[in-house]
Amino acid sequence: MKLLIDVLGWSGSGFLVLAYGLTLIENNKYVNYSKYLNLFGAIIIAINCYYYNALPSFVANLIWSVMATMTLYKEKSKHHHFLKPKLKV
Repeated sequence: MKLLIDVLGWSGSGFLVLAYGLTLIENNKYVNYSKYLNLFGAIIIAINCYYYNALPSFVANLIWSVMATMTLYKEKSKHHHFLKPKLKV
């Protein structure tokens, strides 16, 4: 079990670093990937921190994952708003 938790922690760290790297690329098609990498990276790092009883890091990564979720939700609702047909009155 410890090995799995360690692999998850290292993978989550890799996801967050990759997400940051993708935001530095000038091509906007990769920005959406970075949002999902932020979310999943924070969640699995939070699992790792909880296992090792690192509560400050656990809370920080929970907050990070909530912010990533809110960003994705905001983007989806904005995109959905543009797809709605406008009614003429």
